[in-house]
Amino acid sequence: MTEQLRDPAHILLVEPEPMLRRTVAMTARSLGISQVHEAASNDAALRMLRTRTYHGAVVAVNCVGNGNERRYDLGLIDLLRAGFEPGQGMPIAIMTDQATPQLLGELRDRRISRVILKPFRAKVLLETIEQFSAARKR
Repeated sequence: MTEQLRDPAHILLVEPEPMLRRTVAMTARSLGISQVHEAASNDAALRMLRTRTYHGAVVAVNCVGNGNERRYDLGLIDLLRAGFEPGQGMPIAIMTDQATPQLLGELRDRRISRVILKPFRAKVLLETIEQFSAARKR
């Protein structure tokens, strides 16, 4: 058994789509990349963050509001970066449907490791998870 399989990295995946979450989690586990923990919402992710240390997170970020009040919900990322234990320094990637200049600026300020645009291939998400797992070993 490889070292990676004996001591897997724990990655948090926050994505409302159950089929995507399940596919990525099962594939990462079967390939020995990491242990992916699934959360369907930010609230579920916050509960999970209180019980375990994670080595990275991939978070779906959606646009909320209407008209001039439209903005991206970065609340979970703000909590992680503001010192919410244990996620302060963990690598974070986001998944979103559109990367506006405003959003990219906000993400840069929050030290986001990667932006994954929807729709994407599961392979892109698995590569991100693998990078987070490998960074843990360094």
